[in-house]
Amino acid sequence: MPLHLTKVAYGATSLEDMRSWFATRGEEARLTTRYLPKRHEEIAPLDGSPGGSLFWIYKHQLVMRSPILRFEEAEGGKTHIVIGTTLIDVFPQPKRAHQGWRYLDDNDAPRDLAEGETTGDVMPGKLASDLARLGLV
Repeated sequence: MPLHLTKVAYGATSLEDMRSWFATRGEEARLTTRYLPKRHEEIAPLDGSPGGSLFWIYKHQLVMRSPILRFEEAEGGKTHIVIGTTLIDVFPQPKRAHQGWRYLDDNDAPRDLAEGETTGDVMPGKLASDLARLGLV
């Protein structure tokens, strides 16, 4: 089972804003991070087995994911997280905002939305957290 990362969609004003940003990037995008994740081989296995994804946090919810293709060395000893620019909608799941990235186990990752399935607008973060704490979402 692959390991995933989570990251806040910093600067995104809407989900459409995120989609349009990715639409202009070609087939791959690079996110620069200070350090190579210690568990990088679980995220992007070198043996060709399925890898993990970068799950995007928007308004305190995991809302979409981008496949992680590989890690590359970047200038100044930093690392590029190379992701596919295909955004895959997932069933929104509450997630607190954080700086940088965090690991997400496959068992805890939200499921992908089926083709044509919708969830409506993204729920306000506090409401989503309260409902999740009560076990209602």
